[in-house]
Amino acid sequence: MAAGSDSARKAFWKRGSNNAKLPGRPQQVYGNNNKDHVPTDPTFVAGTPTKGPKTFEEFEKETDDAWDDKEEDFSEQLSSSPFDTERPLSDHPAERTPRTSLKATVAEEIITTPVVLETQRSRTLSNPNIERKIVKEQLLCPVDFLDVPDRETTRLQKFGKLLAGPNTDLDELRKLSWSGVPPSVRATTWQLLCGYLPPNIDWREETLQRKRQEYRNFIERYYPMRNDLLHKDTFQQIQKDVPRMHRDVALFQQQQVQECFERILFIWSMRHPASGYVQGINDLVTPFFVVFLSYHISGGTNPETFDILRLSEDTLRSIEADSFWCMQRLLEGIQDNYTLAQPGIQSKIHQLRELMKRLDASLDAHLTQNAVEYIHFAFRWMNNLLMREFTLKCIIRLWDSYLSERDGFAKFHVFVCAALLQRFSDLIKAGKDFQEIMLHLQNLPTSNWTDSEVELLLAEAYKLSFMFADAPGHLSIAKS
Repeated sequence: MAAGSDSARKAFWKRGSNNAKLPGRPQQVYGNNNKDHVPTDPTFVAGTPTKGPKTFEEFEKETDDAWDDKEEDFSEQLSSSPFDTERPLSDHPAERTPRTSLKATVAEEIITTPVVLETQRSRTLSNPNIERKIVKEQLLCPVDFLDVPDRETTRLQKFGKLLAGPNTDLDELRKLSWSGVPPSVRATTWQLLCGYLPPNIDWREETLQRKRQEYRNFIERYYPMRNDLLHKDTFQQIQKDVPRMHRDVALFQQQQVQECFERILFIWSMRHPASGYVQGINDLVTPFFVVFLSYHISGGTNPETFDILRLSEDTLRSIEADSFWCMQRLLEGIQDNYTLAQPGIQSKIHQLRELMKRLDASLDAHLTQNAVEYIHFAFRWMNNLLMREFTLKCIIRLWDSYLSERDGFAKFHVFVCAALLQRFSDLIKAGKDFQEIMLHLQNLPTSNWTDSEVELLLAEAYKLSFMFADAPGHLSIAKS
């Protein structure tokens, strides 16, 4: 009986003269009666019967199934990943015992191999006429790959491939960075997205050296003027504002760090007399400084509590110069926020008000009934780019997406503010008078937020920006 049933099963899957349609079997849709369909098989001849799979095993191999395409094959990623497999084993970090898992063989290869990227500090020419010698700098990812989902591992490899290539595709880098940048590659990614570094990897080292030296020249030229009668008031205001930045972050209370910020802000104000120094600009340096500091310290160290005296003088000067140039790039896109009468901020507050009238009319009416003007709370949101509303860690995640947008700090920021109001609409409407409403608006409960909450806020903001993409006139300032 067993032999008979086995032969019966095989006969069922054979395609004989009956040629019955079988469940799951792909059917040809072209032939004499379907001449509009072009066969994919070059050996196909119209009018001749097609040869299908004779056994279930052949059928299974030839049939594409959506269930099999759950994720990219991780083993194929290794062949094109930025891992250096030619380094001697003695250079690898200490071996760790891999955990038992379905991917033990893959994880065992990864865990003993550091991520290696060709960055702006790593590419040199030993003899341009004979050969190019690339000295790779090791950027060890501060995470254990065994603890990271495959999606995150694949993302890190994609960043590595983009950054280590001869010419980084900035459009692809923006797409990849929008959903967050891994900490181990954030410094280089931000410098590229700011336009501080060129996409060509061969030019990056020379660019860094030149721009850092240029900043040192600015210090020699401008900083001695800080006590002059004409500039004394500006410098004194900077000295008052710098210690107020993130009072809860120990890093910014260190004297050497505050001196770096004083030089950055004073030199920027001297080079931009149309606006000069304005309160709020000091906050915009902090994310850059923390990200670039993180690049120079070990992955497990918290930069917010790092003792800056552990850094060499040259390294600290490099972080200062890089922070200056990237802050300048950011401010180029929102400089009208800080010129006379701050027209950029006025325009953004108007856009936020128009958005909320359409998105949450009841909240807008509640604010109006209680004499709460948008400028009362939104001025700080626009002037400081929400630096006082979120923790520094959340701000850095927010800026990953801002830097990925063409006008992230100018236009997309308004939609983020609108999404924030929507998120806490019920809390704000619970306020019974002006004082209570303002208390809620100036102390939004975001202190315990993580990247997950920030990403939900960004997703909502993106949805709003898409909704109004074809109707920008609704948000423009009405002409008198």
